[in-house]
Amino acid sequence: MVVLGIDAHKRSHTVVVVNDVGRKLGERTLGTTTTDHLALLTWAETFGAERLWAVEDCRHLSRRLEHDLLGAAERIVRVPPKMMAQVRDSARSYGKSDPIDALAVARAALREPDLPTAQLDGPAREVRLLAGHRDDLVAERTRIINRLRWHLHELDPGWEPAARSLWRPKNLAAITERLAGLDGLVPRLARTHVDRCRELTSQIRDLDRELEVLVTRLAPTLVALCGCATLTAAKIIGETAGVDRFRSRHAFARHNGTAPVPVWSSNRHRFRLSRTGNRQLNAALHRIAITQAHYHPQARELLQRRRAGGDTKTESIRVLKRRLSDVVYRALLADLDRSSRPQHVAESAA
Repeated sequence: MVVLGIDAHKRSHTVVVVNDVGRKLGERTLGTTTTDHLALLTWAETFGAERLWAVEDCRHLSRRLEHDLLGAAERIVRVPPKMMAQVRDSARSYGKSDPIDALAVARAALREPDLPTAQLDGPAREVRLLAGHRDDLVAERTRIINRLRWHLHELDPGWEPAARSLWRPKNLAAITERLAGLDGLVPRLARTHVDRCRELTSQIRDLDRELEVLVTRLAPTLVALCGCATLTAAKIIGETAGVDRFRSRHAFARHNGTAPVPVWSSNRHRFRLSRTGNRQLNAALHRIAITQAHYHPQARELLQRRRAGGDTKTESIRVLKRRLSDVVYRALLADLDRSSRPQHVAESAA
């Protein structure tokens, strides 16, 4: 078997072929079009029929390549950039180049037999794109509101519009009424910001409704969890990108950064905060944990029990997040099983 390591870029892909002991057999750099990928397949066939493709996990750069290779029934694994860098640093070669990185990707795939396999994008990517676009619109609306506040302060320093709710229609209507009859550049710019804020709010609400329908259809079990509303569920679905790629609940906890990190110091066995993992997914779990700490009886009981045992408030929240990681993992598996069954079987089970 040969392994083809790929260092993907926007305009080019560099491929290095190694055998089963990591010895380099060939190297090639080509473009990023489908025609180039077909030529790459023809070249790869000269090294044998049994091959494995190892791609550095940069899906915004390798998505078309993976799509073309999967369409040709090829096997692909994704190598995390951190793992590739570790293999590159341990090699005898110096420096950093595309061939060196591609060789490190291939050798990392040889060392690690349990790397996640690539698959075609599904509904999870649609959720992630919609949620990401909504985040961009919210950030743009916040910038518009900040500019609007400065203009209003210049016009009337004694006027303080409502905090954190300037985007609401009634507050925008009050600003429009107050700006009526004022001439000059600053009032005109303020009215432009008000109109832009209304437009962004309308787009955000449309995305909220679209996400609600999509998330409820894809993950009803996840949405039913206490503290997991539509936007939080959308973030979990999009960042998880298919729960079936994790071999266990422990691997999922490692991915989202809730797996405990043991620390031994002065004969005391304790755990500290993990700063690794997907921070967006970790933040979503944190929101669920904070909500359940206020409203969920079992979560409140767990926190009280941990506090009575000597844990600090922060440590007890970490324990709750680790438990919630398992709950979310089981909910995602249940929703995946539901979506994979035939429609009439899923309806009868419900």
